[in-house]
Amino acid sequence: MPARIRGSGGGVRTIGQRTWVISEGFLPPRGERRGRALESHEAACVLNAGDAPAHVELTVFFRDREPAGPYRLTVPARRTLHLRFDDLGDPEPVPRGIDFSSVLRSDVPVVVQHTRLDAREGRGALMTSLAWAAGEGT
Repeated sequence: MPARIRGSGGGVRTIGQRTWVISEGFLPPRGERRGRALESHEAACVLNAGDAPAHVELTVFFRDREPAGPYRLTVPARRTLHLRFDDLGDPEPVPRGIDFSSVLRSDVPVVVQHTRLDAREGRGALMTSLAWAAGEGT
């Protein structure tokens, strides 16, 4: 069952949506190795606040080629998953050095946040934003 919260007007709302879009993505080419924590990467944090596992399919879109995926993952009930795009390998690794976008579809409502760590040239920049939540039925 999806997680529900009571709104200020007394109604009950489900936490999350089933479709999320991250329209901006980029994995820089690998630089010098300074440890996994300091390597440039893109990540999607998926929160499943509900009582059932979330079965998620992720598809990655590109400017000049067919999409990659779907990548399949499961987020257990009442848990979170921090998914690094550079960890994806099946059906293929996400290529480095080119722009991409992604769509996550879940069989139960989840919440998705996008984060980028850009550690190129010895400087670190961290950017994060909530992914775009498509309305139900889209």
